[in-house]
Amino acid sequence: MTHDSAYFRQRAAEARAAASAKGRDAEAAVAGELALAYAALARRRAAEDEAAADSPRPIIVQLV
Repeated sequence: MTHDSAYFRQRAAEARAAASAKGRDAEAAVAGELALAYAALARRRAAEDEAAADSPRPIIVQLV
């Protein structure tokens, strides 16, 4: 789903912004880890979407 991929990219950007905040070392470290996780999820969803678009849809035949 393209929506999921966009959501994860947005969350990664927000986490990266939080990670670059000054004066909050522990929170910045956690935000950096979250940014990496969200970016990985976005890449995974994008790859799944691409694979689904490339695979042919099954043909459903009704036998009478």
